[in-house]
Amino acid sequence: MKHELDITKYFCPMTFVRTRLFMEKCTPGDQVTILMQGEEPLQNLPKAIEESGHQVLSLMAASSADGVHTLQMQVGPG
Repeated sequence: MKHELDITKYFCPMTFVRTRLFMEKCTPGDQVTILMQGEEPLQNLPKAIEESGHQVLSLMAASSADGVHTLQMQVGPG
């Protein structure tokens, strides 16, 4: 199943807290698109996701003026 999570309004560490809570509702194998903003989540969130047993599929830095980065991940067994 595919999901989308928008954490553009949050700052670290709440970006990971929101992501973790969202992933707890998902099933292993689900894919999640995470929309985030700012340099801190861009640097920290992918590492935290992988350390939690999930897989980062892709990470696209913002290409527009809105500054929104897109991370694709797959939920693992955690």
